[in-house]
Amino acid sequence: MKLIYDVNDKPKFGQMLVFAFQQLLAILAATIAVPSIVGNGMSQSAALFGAGAGTIVYLLFTKFRSPVFLGSSFAFISSMYAAFAGAASIAVGYAGLLIGAVFAGLVYVVLAIIIKICGVKWISKLMPAVVIGPTVAIIGLSLAGNAVKDVLKFAKFDAINSVYIMGTHAWIGLICALVTVAGVIISSIYGKKTIKLIPFIIGILSGYLVATIFTIIGTKTGNESLVVINFDVFNSMKWYPDFTFVKAFKGVKEIDAQYIATIAVAYIPVAFVVFAEHIADHKNLSSIIEKDLLEEPGLHRTLLGDGIGSIVGSIFGGCPNTTYGESVGCVAITKNASVITIFTTAIIAIVASFIAPFVTFLATIPSCVMGGVCITLYGFIAVSGLKMLQNVDLNNNKNLFVVSVILITGIGGMALQIGAVKLTSIACALILGVIVNLMVSKSIDQQ
Repeated sequence: MKLIYDVNDKPKFGQMLVFAFQQLLAILAATIAVPSIVGNGMSQSAALFGAGAGTIVYLLFTKFRSPVFLGSSFAFISSMYAAFAGAASIAVGYAGLLIGAVFAGLVYVVLAIIIKICGVKWISKLMPAVVIGPTVAIIGLSLAGNAVKDVLKFAKFDAINSVYIMGTHAWIGLICALVTVAGVIISSIYGKKTIKLIPFIIGILSGYLVATIFTIIGTKTGNESLVVINFDVFNSMKWYPDFTFVKAFKGVKEIDAQYIATIAVAYIPVAFVVFAEHIADHKNLSSIIEKDLLEEPGLHRTLLGDGIGSIVGSIFGGCPNTTYGESVGCVAITKNASVITIFTTAIIAIVASFIAPFVTFLATIPSCVMGGVCITLYGFIAVSGLKMLQNVDLNNNKNLFVVSVILITGIGGMALQIGAVKLTSIACALILGVIVNLMVSKSIDQQ
């Protein structure tokens, strides 16, 4: 892929602010969704601050050579639930979030040390393009359902016939989503200069404008089916981030060994699962920027950055962080891999977390609009994985079996709960892909 801005390039200051804001929009919905899902009074602003701080830590460990933003990890949601479920009080639950993040971070540190000693060549042999390519594709495809659900949020799903039943409200949401998709595509393909580099901003503004018009008409006429944006959230906005460590400090004295053991069981296994996804994300990003990040700055550095970044992010926002596919997709579509843009995004996220009206405004972006953006984002992630298969001979049965197993188990949603450990569909697909690849790697090539 021919990049417009390479990793070390520095766009003009004004352009850089716009590009950074676009990155922020790309990762925003998922980053603030995690604390909302977990509940228990977790702060969205604090999660945004934690994501920005964690990203800066990651960039420092990777020597500013890996252009990706870290946001709240969905993989740890069940672990965070466990932290609150086993706590004697909410304050203890917040302390549990920090303890869990430390456990997960230490797993990354140990893995980084092992990889530093043993190198990464074994990973390339264990996970060649025939394994990593379809796994990366699964990362995008597994999110496809989320994008569609957001686009059709106002529709009623008929589980028996597996179709969405469209009413007036649903059609309005779909129109907003399609306008957003059109804005992204048109600005990216036909846009000139800066416009070509900010398709997500153009798309979101287009969809938001249409949603605002429908909402105003619906409010004035009393027609609820036309109301897409909920402006009432401005009435209950918090004016400052509610940092996790402040609440956690109050519960430290109530922690006992049994609770710590519960947290360890909830967090440590998940960290090993996310490790596999970490490799897939960085392989994907490497293919986009045409530099092997596992070699330079090195997988041990990306792991340390991810692990320590997660701890820092949790101290402030309670949510362990992870490299975001939305951020990688943004790099792929805009062809802007400038790491300074990512750093600026992190700074904006930190500053924005203290500006309540700004954070609340971002939160008003309707899910149908973000769903429209995600159709393109997740699609690009999937295609990035498929591109890795360009030099793989799929006429050879041994390669065909590996790819087939990964795609079917991943798209089929083979997520497994084994005791306290939950293996995501991506992790299961990758593990099975590695096993099948090892099974057939010694075979004689045959058509």
